[in-house]
Amino acid sequence: MSGRVHSRELKLTIVRQLASGEKRPAQICREHNLASSVVSRWRNEYDQRGEEAFLPPAPPEALSAEAKIAELERFCGQLAMENAVLKKSSYRISPSDELIQRMLKQPVEPSLEQRSIRQISSVC
Repeated sequence: MSGRVHSRELKLTIVRQLASGEKRPAQICREHNLASSVVSRWRNEYDQRGEEAFLPPAPPEALSAEAKIAELERFCGQLAMENAVLKKSSYRISPSDELIQRMLKQPVEPSLEQRSIRQISSVC
């Protein structure tokens, strides 16, 4: 696709000129710098759809209100379940747990990377 967008009015004008015999396809192609395949595609669409040709496509049918509500209720239920799971897991892992308190009291050894950085910075 060349990226050029032609208005509906131009397309209708061109195909009407072709249909009435006012101009020949080659003449229209030269005047508007169009490929013959584009003009023939426009003519075919006009022949099939008439004045309804070149209208933007109709939007797909929107979901009914009931379907949207059902979808949102399912989503809300899923979020409620996830929330309940997170709440239960937060009760199991609380700062008051003896294991966590012991882990917090233990000194943490610096990583190899941290030790290397300290050694380099002490030399400089």
